[in-house]
Amino acid sequence: MSTIRNSNTGNTGNSNNTNNTGDAGHPSPTIGAPASATASATARIAWQESGHPRSALWRSESGWAPLKRVVIADDTMTADAAYRLAQNGTGMLWRGDFLGARQLLSALGRRVDRGRQTPATDLASAFRRYRSEALRRAQLLALVLVPLDADYTVPLRRAPDVRQACTETYGPATDASVTPLRELLGVIGAHEWRTTGVDVPALGARIHPHYGVFSPVRGEYLDLVNTAPLPDAAAGPTGTAFDIGTGTGVLAAVLARRGIAHVVGTDQEPRALACARENITRLGLAGSVDIVEADLFPAGRADLVVCNPPWIPASAVTATDFAVYDPDSRMLRGFLAGLADHLAPAGEGWLVLSDIAEHLGLRSRGALLDLIEDAGLAVVARLDTKPVHRRAADTADPLHAARSKETTSLWRLTAASPTDS
Repeated sequence: MSTIRNSNTGNTGNSNNTNNTGDAGHPSPTIGAPASATASATARIAWQESGHPRSALWRSESGWAPLKRVVIADDTMTADAAYRLAQNGTGMLWRGDFLGARQLLSALGRRVDRGRQTPATDLASAFRRYRSEALRRAQLLALVLVPLDADYTVPLRRAPDVRQACTETYGPATDASVTPLRELLGVIGAHEWRTTGVDVPALGARIHPHYGVFSPVRGEYLDLVNTAPLPDAAAGPTGTAFDIGTGTGVLAAVLARRGIAHVVGTDQEPRALACARENITRLGLAGSVDIVEADLFPAGRADLVVCNPPWIPASAVTATDFAVYDPDSRMLRGFLAGLADHLAPAGEGWLVLSDIAEHLGLRSRGALLDLIEDAGLAVVARLDTKPVHRRAADTADPLHAARSKETTSLWRLTAASPTDS
């Protein structure tokens, strides 16, 4: 998958327009739904402090609009007071101890979670409620703000050194700024993942995801790509493969390690492209893997074309949603519609897809098969595996009934012959 903001993302971008962004019975903060991260690149936030007007650059990778109401907060603020302010859409710019801000954020999160409703009886309703509550939670927690100096130093007691992490995410520092604490913690966590990497047994190596690029933590889909039988031409000395929506480059690397002579990974997000190129170079595969900017397919045809699109056809409502949601199945439809025109003779397309959307009532198996048939494709075989991530066994998860039944599949597709139609 690609970056969390990319609808062309193998494992990164699933979205749904069935979400219900309202939350009946609770006032919505005047924070606005996420737009694009770049929309607020030059926006500023203003507030009053010690009787004087102040302002700073507004940073929100989630695309939240600058807040209209901001108060100064410190360690004397109680979690109940913070919750009341958050419910009214008031931002709290922290001037106390950094660890105190983290504690307040955790306490605020617990209060938000107390308001969650009883799980719905049917999965479609449970999903809509889950999305609504996730948006509300993200909105409220984004109201705890922290300052960043012009060099990305956090001018708070006991604050960590986040300069490198911020530079990796935001680019070179230019001005003092303000950002939601929750987002800054995400930037810090992304830096740690980028530094230590994620172990990928299918590669026998580590992949280092960048901020905003989907991390390959679910190994079952990697194992499918690593073990499915390669088309004869792809396994030959001049075999070629495309990895559509490469993200970190992990699937391109797996294909190259399997011996495919030339692999092209595509993406359209700058962060994903930089991340994939770095990983491919780190793995010593630059001689056999090219990473190129493209919306879905590169030019030409390949013996094998692989795509792991976002798995849920729904609209993204929070920053992390872009790794899991594909609005109106945009990427899935685009991949299937263009696949036949990018397959070499006797080539195969591999669609890696979970059936979680089917269990949630968002897409039927028949609708998927219709998309495949309408694209002039035929199913050669399907390889299935069950997820092993912890959520699949978490009975407290509101979507457990769907997750517990989930199957991840690798669909082997070819261009249909005239006799198949």
